[in-house]
Formats: sequence, C-alpha cells, structure tokens
Amino acid sequence: MTILQQQLFQQLRSKTLFSKAQNYALAYLDDVQQQRVFPSEQTLASLSVFDEALPNETMDPDTILDILHQVGSKATVAQNAGRYFGFVNGGALPITLAVSWLSSVWDQNAALYVMSPIAAKLEQVCETWLVQLLGLPQHCVAGFVSGTSTATFCGLAAARHKQLQKHNWNVNIQGLFGAPKLRLILGKQTHGTVVKAAALLGIGQQNIEWVDCDDQGRMHVDSLPELDESCIVVLQASNVNSGAFDDFSSICGKAKQGGAWVHIDGAFGLWAAASSRFSNLCKGIELADSWSVDAHKTLNTPYDCGVILCQDAEALTEALQQKGSYIQHSEQRDSSVYTPEMSRRARGVELWSALKYLGKTGIASLVEQLHDHAQYFAHKLRQHSFNVLNEVVFNQVIICCDTNNLTQITLKNIQASGECWCGGSVWFDRHVIRISVCSWHTTSVDIDRTIAVFVQARDHAISSVTQSDE
Repeated sequence: MTILQQQLFQQLRSKTLFSKAQNYALAYLDDVQQQRVFPSEQTLASLSVFDEALPNETMDPDTILDILHQVGSKATVAQNAGRYFGFVNGGALPITLAVSWLSSVWDQNAALYVMSPIAAKLEQVCETWLVQLLGLPQHCVAGFVSGTSTATFCGLAAARHKQLQKHNWNVNIQGLFGAPKLRLILGKQTHGTVVKAAALLGIGQQNIEWVDCDDQGRMHVDSLPELDESCIVVLQASNVNSGAFDDFSSICGKAKQGGAWVHIDGAFGLWAAASSRFSNLCKGIELADSWSVDAHKTLNTPYDCGVILCQDAEALTEALQQKGSYIQHSEQRDSSVYTPEMSRRARGVELWSALKYLGKTGIASLVEQLHDHAQYFAHKLRQHSFNVLNEVVFNQVIICCDTNNLTQITLKNIQASGECWCGGSVWFDRHVIRISVCSWHTTSVDIDRTIAVFVQARDHAISSVTQSDE
C-alpha cells in the first residue's frame, strides 16, 4: 500500500473531514440569510488567495476545507436566500439538498443500468411522473441533462434527425454536407440558447426564419410562414423577460398540418402545467414533439438538473446514438441513450426526491406561490411609480424608470447594495430591470425589503443625474 493510499484510507475511516465539512455546510445555511446577496468588493478581492502555483506536495485536507469555508463561502451569491431575483436560479428545497449530499457520497455514473441500478430506477420513475404531471403523451421518454440549454440541443437534434429522415436523408450516415435544407422557425423573442443549439447542430443562422411577436413576446400566429416537413418550430413556455406563453394550440395545429416538428422551450414555465390555475397558459403543450425544462429552476432542486422530453423515442435515441463493443446494455433503462453524455452524475435522484416530497399539490402550491409573489412585487413597484411593462402571468416582472439612463443607474445601485440582486435586459429597445421570483425562500417580507432598496436606488440615481446635469 502506498503512502498516499494510507493517507486516504485514514481520512475515510476517521470521518473527521466529513464532520468538518458538515459543520461548515450547516454554518453556511445558518448564515446565508444574513449575508450580502452579492459579495462585497472586499470579499471578491480576498479570492486572490487562490491565485497560487500548483502545490508540489499533498496538503492537509483540513486546511483545504478551512480556506473554502472562510473565503469561498463568503464569495458565493446567496441564491438560497429570499432576495435573489436575478437569473432564474431557483433555491434548493431542504430535502433535495440533503439527498444531494447523500447521492454525492454514492458518486454514481448514471449512464447505464449496470453502472447504477438505483439511478436507472429513479430516472424511470421520474420519467413516468413528469409525463403524468405535465399532461404529456404517455409514450414520451425523458433524458436527464445539465440544463435546458443541453435539453434544447437534444430536442433540436431529434428534430433534425426526423425532418431529414422525411427527405430520405440519414444525418448519422450521410452527414450534413449536401443535406436537404432545414428551416428553423423562431419568434424574435426566442432565448439565445436556442440559436446556440442550432449553430452547434449545423443549422446556420441563414436558415432561421424570424417571426414577429406581440408586446408580451408571444409569437404572432398570423405571422407564421408556410410550414412543411423541412421546418422545426420552437415555442416558449414563459418568455425569459415577460414570462409570456406562446399560443401552443394554434401553432402546433398549423405545424402538424404541414409536417413540422415543434419543440417547446419551457425552462421554468413548463412547470405551470402542474397547476390548474395556469392550465390556460399551457393549453396545447401536449401537441408538441419535444420539450425542455429545468428542475433546478421552478421545482427548486439543486444544480444541475435539466430534462429533455420527447414523443419520438427513436428520433431522440438515433440523434444521440453511441456505439461501442464495451458498452453493456441491459433490458432495464440505460439512460445514456437519451442524453449526449456517457459519463453523467445521477441528478435524477434529487429530482425524484423533489417530486416525491412535494407531490402534485405541493408542486402546484410552489408554482402558485412564485406567481403570487411576482404579482405582489409588481403591485408594490407600481405603488412606488415604477413602470411595470409586462402582464405578470407567471413569475417574471420587468420594470423601468422614466429614462434608459435612469434605469441603468438604478440597476447599478441595486446590485451594489448587497441587500438584493436582480439583472438587466433590453425589452423592445428599452433598458429594463428584470425580476425573477423563483425561490421557495422568498417571502413578502423579503419583497418589502427589496422594494425599499429599489426606491432608494432610484432616488440616488435621480440625484446623481440631476447633479451631473448641473
């Protein structure tokens, strides 16, 4: 046995290292509600401690944990607190966080059943539950990936395979050179990750046909081009800025008539289908061919946990095909056939725990809570004379001040406050402040505290603009 092995076995047997990590993690959970939502400049400067040469010798593991906790913990963004409204990052449910710790110790590769029977079983259960919960066709299959960016890539890969197959072209064998032309139909408010996925798949920007949207970011049905078997249409279940949902029934109906493939980008909005209150927003989603959604957003599992759902199992598995004499497939679920990766963590374990814990009523309650808090946020902002620019149909609020300059300075002041954090965007050529209510942690008290920061930030912005004019 080598000296290194002796050290590692000693660390494993003693458990002190894990006890220290647990204590630090629990201390972080205690402190995160009080710490700055975004680190201060002083805290960020302390990250220079990591700028060092690669050590020559092994190091005391306790010291490594100490550095990470004393420096790293303070330099995190407190998205697991109640006043983070930036990107739709969610906030981990306690049970999913605990399960994440346990599954990290399991350290399972979820590629094949023979690699991890428990991972395969739980992903099979999650697939069944998700299809039922979202009201999708029973024959849908699911792949568990890092996030909606990858899930969308998978959906478009399946679409590319199927649509080219209709033209007697096998992209796996014949490649893309000389292939029949595909047309990608996108609304002008489509998320940038869709364009990125299309580029990775060899569907050039010249093959994108952009469709006008209304003032909420919904695709104009009447502006759709003639659709045929060369078309891939991407719709949105909740616009990343406004939260608006496309008209799935009408557009999917037109797509089916022409033989087009429809993919729904539902990163955080697809979960609206779990609530009867939002059934009108999701009407017709079952008519699509594929869907992408994140559990680490609205469902509040830890990062990362994305899902690709697809009606056509053959199109998905053929698009993501992988062969090798050493790969041992089984009669059970081999999850790698539904994802681009071979090596992959068992993220379905955390997803299963969230679905099992919340159940149908709990998921609906969580979705509705996020919406209600977004509505409350918008109401309080209007009371303080902020301009709310969207219909708050889900969990997104976009606001602005009277001028672009004032909006940008106000946002800068908000982000510098440390009390809360939200991001900016551009909405129909207007600079806006984008608010995403996506964490179970958020309460009306958190929102009230945040509103006070917004008002103060705007007042300081007005003062600075006035002084500069003088």
